[in-house]
Amino acid sequence: MRLMGILLAVLMLTTASVIESDAGGADTGVSPGEEALGGFFLAVRDYYRIPQWEVILIRQRGIPPYEIPVVLFIAKRAHVAPEIIMDFRLRDNAWLYTTLRFGLGPEIFYVPVGVVVRDPPYSRVYRYYNHKPRRKWKTIVLRDDDIVNLVNLKLMSEHHGYPPEKIMRMRSGGKEFVSINDEIRKKKEKIKGENSVERNFPHPSHRRSSSPLSELLR
Repeated sequence: MRLMGILLAVLMLTTASVIESDAGGADTGVSPGEEALGGFFLAVRDYYRIPQWEVILIRQRGIPPYEIPVVLFIAKRAHVAPEIIMDFRLRDNAWLYTTLRFGLGPEIFYVPVGVVVRDPPYSRVYRYYNHKPRRKWKTIVLRDDDIVNLVNLKLMSEHHGYPPEKIMRMRSGGKEFVSINDEIRKKKEKIKGENSVERNFPHPSHRRSSSPLSELLR
């Protein structure tokens, strides 16, 4: 038992350092895809406010990257440990069945948007939500990919403070969530950098105008 604990600790430390280096953009010899994946894992960690080792363990158990947020989302809503959801899923249970098994329904996956959703992969599921009264949302049948797309949409939108409609367009254009997360993160960093430069070196037109008195004393 003690040996297993030591091996687990080594695994967590090793994998954690890889994820941190991947997301940091340093010259670590990893590919851009691996760097973006590391950034996605960090977004999952920060959004769900969990230790990094928990994300690592879920991944090591064989849960695909885009399904890790689903494990954590359902666990949070059901008030159970992620390991319980993960174990149930790994017994080949569909995500909808897993959701129902823990006393939840398809209504928990809905993300409000301000547009009519016409393009896949969201068009079909939003047609269900929009054409049924809310009291009947419990009867909606969602596929695994529907739930994965909705949970990751919620993650990306709320974590980055980014409109879900824009994320939908990116997804409809064929972008995966790892790429979407990386693109939004870089946009935010660029804006942050530009704002920092503006504060330190304001454009002449943005500087405070001189007072009439100072003009007279020149």
